Amino acid sequence: MKKLFLWIALASILLGCASPLSDPQPASPSPADSTIWWRNAVFYEIFVRSFYDSNGDGIGDFNGITQKLDYIQSLGVNALWLMPINPSPSYHGYDVTDYYDVNPEYGSMDDFKNLLAEAHNRDIRIIIDLVLNHTSSQHPFFVDANSGPDSQRRDWYVWSNEAGNQWRQGNGGYYFGYFCDCMPDLNYTNPDVTKEMLGMTSFWLNDIGVDGFRLDAAKHLIEEDGKLENTPATHEWFKDFYAYYKNEEPDAYTVGEVYGAGAFIATTYEEQFDQVFNFELASGILNSVNGESNTGITSAWKFTLSDITDGNYATFLTNHDQNRVMSAFNGNKQKAKLAAVLLLTSPGTPFVYYGEEIGMEGKKPDEDIRLPMQWNAEENSGFTTGIPWRAPHAEYPQVNVAMQEGDPNSLLSLYRALTKLRAEHSALRIGSITLLETGDTGVYAFLRSNREENILVLVNLTDAPITDYALTLNESILPNGTPSLASLLDSTQASSPTIRNGIFADYRPLAELPPYQAYIFQLK
Repeated sequence: MKKLFLWIALASILLGCASPLSDPQPASPSPADSTIWWRNAVFYEIFVRSFYDSNGDGIGDFNGITQKLDYIQSLGVNALWLMPINPSPSYHGYDVTDYYDVNPEYGSMDDFKNLLAEAHNRDIRIIIDLVLNHTSSQHPFFVDANSGPDSQRRDWYVWSNEAGNQWRQGNGGYYFGYFCDCMPDLNYTNPDVTKEMLGMTSFWLNDIGVDGFRLDAAKHLIEEDGKLENTPATHEWFKDFYAYYKNEEPDAYTVGEVYGAGAFIATTYEEQFDQVFNFELASGILNSVNGESNTGITSAWKFTLSDITDGNYATFLTNHDQNRVMSAFNGNKQKAKLAAVLLLTSPGTPFVYYGEEIGMEGKKPDEDIRLPMQWNAEENSGFTTGIPWRAPHAEYPQVNVAMQEGDPNSLLSLYRALTKLRAEHSALRIGSITLLETGDTGVYAFLRSNREENILVLVNLTDAPITDYALTLNESILPNGTPSLASLLDSTQASSPTIRNGIFADYRPLAELPPYQAYIFQLK
């Protein structure tokens, strides 16, 4: 996540002279960055239990994902994040009982290897959830540790003789369980624990062949001097972890869940993870779309760009721990479309939560934001021929993949169009971003730029038409002249800006911006 200053001023340009497209452009990420696979990826987050059931037992499985690879590929995503796939006593899997096997409810290890092979044949990478912070209280390691103070693995967990917050009653003392008594925290000050978990990491990378990991609850790994998150000891451990897995597989990718983090916190994890989820930007997008004002996203970008200028972070709207996007927007499809545009035209590596692309709803408790995928209007939403582990959302007859497949105006069609544009235009993947002044908080606009092209994104966030707006670019980053605008989402015709000294002012591409409307223009 090295900071790369993407913007450079253009020098010695004659005022008013038209410049060809090949004129000098702002600096783009280095060629090495542009070829790193995750910098060009769009991820799709899947809860295996809820995606597709291939055998009628009511539980989604690996073979179900394999059968849906055509659909996944049609979304334009080229990487999958699978939520926990290890054996676990819970429905969610975040309390692991065996790090070297897969959940038998999801299929066999051979089924998982087949999914990997079929995905890789389509150039789709797969990362899996890696739960390092804690095990299940039913894991053999903890069963041994909890057998008494003299047990062989007692020091594999964190113990105290005194009770307190998040200290759980055990056999002969209290063990630390940050999340619950069912999830005892591992003790990473014990080198035997580190050795075990590094060996397990190697197993999944080398023996099984996954492409990397999402690191769950990363900031809580090692508590230190009463501090429960982002401690110096945690950072030191992950530095060694990073060196280890890069030595094992240089092309492996890790993304850290540092809950609530923005770009500043992400910089403190450099050379510990490849990327960190940018919660600040996620909140900014949702707040601006919901509030119909650019202030939230503008503020988030200013904080982000003050710390990371090269877009090397993971972006998303919501995930499996948050109310779904469509529920956050109270079912407003226009707002869901705007959020999709903002996510998939912005810097960073985007993650789409399964069902988000069709507007699935879901509010906590957690089980209800992880409901079965809505494939069609048939019984149980086409997810299973049996009794589903949890009933699909009541909306599924009206909101499902089959109903949106042939509709060019559907949310699904928009997601496909946006991922296609992102694949075709390098500026949308690795280009820099420059926010534009708009003269109206209801209008949000920015430029994505690299050496190949410049793209303007223009959005009316409000439910009313806007005519009184004007775009101003204050950074000298464009060739002088009067470029034409080519609409990349539709056939909209827009007026051209007049660029002098690399900037423009009081520019109105369209006389009126319709309600909840987004445009993506390439400057030619």
